[in-house]
Amino acid sequence: MSLAISANSRKFPFSGRVQRSIDSEQELADELWGRLRREAREAYLQAPMLAPLFVDSILNQHSFEAAIFHRISTRLQNNIVGLGVIVDAFNRAHDESPYLVEALRADIVGIYDRDPACQRFIEPFLYFKGFHAIQTYRLAHWLWLSGERDFALYLQSRSSDLFQTDIHPAAKIGKSIFLDHATGLVVGETAVIEDQVTLLQDVTLGGTGKEAGDRHPKVRRGAMIGAGAKILGNIEVGENARVAAGSVVLHPVPANSTVAGVPAKLVRHSVGETDEESLELVLYGAFDYAI
Repeated sequence: MSLAISANSRKFPFSGRVQRSIDSEQELADELWGRLRREAREAYLQAPMLAPLFVDSILNQHSFEAAIFHRISTRLQNNIVGLGVIVDAFNRAHDESPYLVEALRADIVGIYDRDPACQRFIEPFLYFKGFHAIQTYRLAHWLWLSGERDFALYLQSRSSDLFQTDIHPAAKIGKSIFLDHATGLVVGETAVIEDQVTLLQDVTLGGTGKEAGDRHPKVRRGAMIGAGAKILGNIEVGENARVAAGSVVLHPVPANSTVAGVPAKLVRHSVGETDEESLELVLYGAFDYAI
């Protein structure tokens, strides 16, 4: 197994290496759990009115994975499906699919590494609905592949209600995924999202309504999709590509390029890291390129 983490480390001591051994996986898990517990104890002292949240979610749990499963399940539970049922489903998925745990570790590190607003691991763990939504998808995806499709679709619906994200459980999503704000995200059934992809709020990976079968976008490793962008049809967004905020993409996007506008057009192509102007397009909009 391997764990993919951003090569452009901002804060985390393990970042900067792409491949990891199984032993390093345990080292990462131990480091994450130790950091999370230290942060929870500090938060307890600073905000004692939230003590039950810190204690129940972290300090009374026995491992990083158990804490994640408990936190997500606590948010998903209701009078139809209780906490224990969802925790049990997470545990079954954990036992049968080590990838699920590997992916959730990569997700939280990816958020910490790429989100300048995130200063502690406890923040996405407790509060970020994008992180909670992607972990709910991971459980729903395992249930879907295991033949428990009604449960999977229920979790999709529940995530839509709670986190304002609608990710079909059949979609294929890699590791180190950062859903920034997450509100309004839609991911279709046959969509593919590879490792280290960043999606801002109100992104749609949808169909055109004219296709059947494999009809949704394929977003390759390292791509970044700006807020409000709509990518429609069975088209590819290439590795490390950037889609500007507000764009409507109807044609393939080459690797290492930036597209912007309605409909989206190529505005920049580079081989190296994204320059500042391309990043501003992704974050702030494509309206100067609209036609």
